[in-house]
This record gives sequence, structure tokens and C-alpha cells, in this order.
Amino acid sequence: MTQEHSAARPFGELITAMVSPFTADGALDLDGVQRLAAHLVDEQGNDALVINGTAGESPTTTDSEKEALVRAVVEAVGDRAKVLAGVGTNDTRHTIELAVGAEKAGAHGLLVVTPYYNKPPQEGLYRHFTAVADASGLPILLYDIPHRSGVPIETETLVRLAAHDRIVGVKDAKGDLTATSWVLSRTDLAFYCGDDATTLPMLAIGAVGIVGTSTHFTGQQTKQLIQAYARGDVAEALALHRRLLPLFTGVFRTQGTILVKAGLAIKGLPAGPVRPPLVDATADQVAQLRADAAACGLELPA
Repeated sequence: MTQEHSAARPFGELITAMVSPFTADGALDLDGVQRLAAHLVDEQGNDALVINGTAGESPTTTDSEKEALVRAVVEAVGDRAKVLAGVGTNDTRHTIELAVGAEKAGAHGLLVVTPYYNKPPQEGLYRHFTAVADASGLPILLYDIPHRSGVPIETETLVRLAAHDRIVGVKDAKGDLTATSWVLSRTDLAFYCGDDATTLPMLAIGAVGIVGTSTHFTGQQTKQLIQAYARGDVAEALALHRRLLPLFTGVFRTQGTILVKAGLAIKGLPAGPVRPPLVDATADQVAQLRADAAACGLELPA
């Protein structure tokens, strides 16, 4: 990877928001965490992993578990991939505490979601994100997902935040290509698609990669899609987009973590149960997941 390429893609091209494996009784499975992280990097081709995101069930893991997760994954992947720690909450002080802890645990970057539920105004968002960036020496991806947080990071706010040296990019799940286009035209922020099925459209307007969920299973093929588009082979990228759509969308037939853990278990990879209030996949949901995988040319064995 050239220096220019690295600068434009601060965390590479393919990033998976990793689930957190638990034991059968719901405890954190750190051995499984390390085995899954190594699989995602060495077999699925990930350039980076997000730990402690929503896919990692961050609402139901403790602060000490979050720190242990980061340490375990950093140890497992070494210098083969970067580790981003999800630290976003709807409390600025708590987010800063998590950011400082993640940096001490060895994370290479931070993912900071828009504060959720309390719906701060744009000035509140600006102050929140800059306070976190000021408190840590790590590069930050903002996570813009208004259908979960309740409020978008508006274009002008993103432009203001781009002036901060450590705010380097956005995981964009806003679903507004026009708004994203305006931000891309006015800043140097690296945009990563936060909705698997819109990876190709996002690349078309200037995104550099994906932070994915279905990429627990489709990592190699999704990376091929990104690289095909980058070299100008739009037909190949489109063919891969259409081939992968059944899983790009299928893992979200219910909450994504539920089906990812079901699929990993089928493949004999560490996963374990989900923690309440999530519930494990039903037999019908597992059967549909197998069908979606088969439609992509990927096998989830019976």
C-alpha cells in the first residue's frame, strides 16, 4: 500500500464490525474472540476490525469487558490489521473515559457514534465529537446512523469536524447520497459505507471502503468488489454487488448480530449466544440465512 493510498484510506478498504463471542452461559469468550479476529483478518481479508460496536453488543458489555476485548484482538491480529474501538455513548464524559481506556489497551483508532436517544442539537454533536478527539491521540471515525441515533450529523457539522486533525473519516449509514456527496466535495474525510448493500453506490460518489456486517462471511468477495471498482472494472464490481446482495441484505432480516452469530456457529467459528434483550435466531431464520448464503454462492453447511 503506497503512502498516498494509506492516507486516503486510513484503515484500509475492508473493515468488519466484529461480533463478540460469548460462552454458552453468556460470559465473554476471550479465546473465541482471538480466534474469530484471526479468521476475519487471515481468511476474510479484513484490513481492520471494529471491536465494541453495536455488532459487538456494546450496549450489554461492561467497560472492563470492552477493554479486555480490545486487548485480546490487538494481541490476536498483531500488525496484520488495525483495531478500531467503538467508544461512542450518549454521555460525553463516559465516551471520553472509554476512548482513553481503548487507547491504553492498544487500539489504533476509535469509532464514535452519534449520541443516541437524547437527540442533541448540532452544536452539541460538534462539541461532543471534538471533546473526544481532544482527549485521545487516536484517529477517529465518526459514525453517522440517524435511524438508530435519532439525529443525523448534518453537512455543515461534518465540514466543521473535518478541520480537527484526528477526525479522519466517517462510517456512513445515513442513506443520503446527496448529503454525503456534498461532504466529500468539501472535505478530505474518508467515507466508509456503513450499510453493506450500498457499498457500490457509495464507492461511486467517493467512498473508500466499508465497515460491514455480512463481511463476516463475504469479506473476500466484498474486497474484490471494492478493488474492481478502484481499477475501473465497473462491470465486475456490479456483478459482485448483485451476487452478494442476498447476504448484504439477508443478515439484516432481523438484528444483524443475531444472524451473524448463527452463521458463525454453523461454520464452527466462535460466536455463542447473544445477550438479552437480543434473542438467538430461530430455526426458520437459520434456514433462510442458509438460503441467502447459497444465493451468493457461499455454503453454510447443514
